[in-house]
Amino acid sequence: MREIEKNIEDLKGEMVEALKKFISINSVNPSFGGPGEYKKAIWLENLLKMLGYDEVRRIDIPDDRVEEKVRPNVIGIIRGKESGRKIWIVTHMDTVPEGDRNLWETDPFEGIEKDGRIFGRGAEDNGGSMIASIYAGVALKRAGIKPDYDYCVALVADEEAGSEYGIAPLLRKGIFGKEDLVIVADAGEKDGSFIEVAEKSIVWIKLETIGKQGHASNPDECVNAHRIGMEVALDFYRYVRKKYSDEDPLFTPSRTTFEPTRKEENVGNVNTIPGKDVLYFDGRILPKYDLDDFIYDLEKLAMKHEVEKKVKIKLDVIQRFDAPPPTPTDSDVVERLKDTIEKLRGIKVKIGGIGGGTCAAHFRRLGIPAVVWSTIDGTAHNANEYARIENLVNDAKVYAMMAIS
Repeated sequence: MREIEKNIEDLKGEMVEALKKFISINSVNPSFGGPGEYKKAIWLENLLKMLGYDEVRRIDIPDDRVEEKVRPNVIGIIRGKESGRKIWIVTHMDTVPEGDRNLWETDPFEGIEKDGRIFGRGAEDNGGSMIASIYAGVALKRAGIKPDYDYCVALVADEEAGSEYGIAPLLRKGIFGKEDLVIVADAGEKDGSFIEVAEKSIVWIKLETIGKQGHASNPDECVNAHRIGMEVALDFYRYVRKKYSDEDPLFTPSRTTFEPTRKEENVGNVNTIPGKDVLYFDGRILPKYDLDDFIYDLEKLAMKHEVEKKVKIKLDVIQRFDAPPPTPTDSDVVERLKDTIEKLRGIKVKIGGIGGGTCAAHFRRLGIPAVVWSTIDGTAHNANEYARIENLVNDAKVYAMMAIS
């Protein structure tokens, strides 16, 4: 244990430089207008080979939206004593856009080291954990220690937009086994004390209101889609809060959430009443509720507003993910990870669920127990996103020790 810990500490400088490089390669998901993961994947593939991984392979999934026409996924393997079972650390290469650059104190695609942190888009979500997982394997190799099972890193595409070009096709290809130990390093707490075993269902709703456009000085001659759209949106929000009000202490927050988020531009000037208005909701629904029932309730409510307000309202589900059963808290991966964290850090571990969606749900749906764990400050998707350097080092120790505990 001491030798592995020392190796990881000695690798800190390499890890910092690797994370800076990770950030500098724009891999914004094409669903949000970005170039995708190809250039980042090529760099990571070469990095794994250079670092001495026993097997490195890339699995490309076709996608005509990107220049290269494929979305790559990279796998690195260090052979263990037993190859019939594997321990996987799963992270993702894609990021969300940087958002308003005026809110950033540094270039979001440069990778700036400051005050023990690395700043940039993708630093926490999900580069820090990715680099930690890669160098945990390097530390095992340099110590000359063969892990109990094959130690594997899966660096996947498309996590930010549903995983249909990432972990989902990899699972369909049978790359992962039901006896494998799977850690998705994509959520956590500041002290690393939280292991996630369950996620809420996810539904993204597009609400489109069609009225009648006209001059703002003659509102009686118009049907204001913007005002009515806001009224409908607030009614949706209040309805969900009231009807879907049960709480589950396994999750934080413990209730169903349904928040209006994105708003499309309607008209380009102030003195025109919009005839069309479009906004979006992000719903994180407790697993006890059926998503078909949830969507049907909103459709009925929309029809009620159509009749009362004499407008056309269209509801579209633009993303949906029904929550699978949780990972059992007594499963091997939960107990091994819990014991490793408590041994290395001397802290009490909490086991629970989250509202955010991760790759772990895809594993659980196929009956493969998976947990989500890392040590993070919770800056994902924010301006000035960062990863703490000490978290890279300390999480790498946990991943390495999981492989030999």
